Amino acid sequence: METFDELIASETLILIDFYAEWCGPCKAMKPVLEDLKKLKGDSMRIIKIDVDKHQQLAATYRIQSVPTLMLFRKKDMLWRHSGYMPLKELTETADKFI
Repeated sequence: METFDELIASETLILIDFYAEWCGPCKAMKPVLEDLKKLKGDSMRIIKIDVDKHQQLAATYRIQSVPTLMLFRKKDMLWRHSGYMPLKELTETADKFI
């Protein structure tokens, strides 16, 4: 399995979803992210990271609310957003970086 640093070093756009199982807005994001994956195919990867299971990583990136979405490419954080985001808005955001 890839480490987080290996994941974000990719030339492919990586969307990280920091989430928690108990989080209502996180549950609402699940179908949005599934639809985004269908739309974008191999042009980006979507990785979900449970903040309760990966507390150190969440602390490193100062995750204070979930969901928190981040876009990375070549280890650079290109964008960050906390809270629910509709598919149209998320797609438009991803398109700026693909």
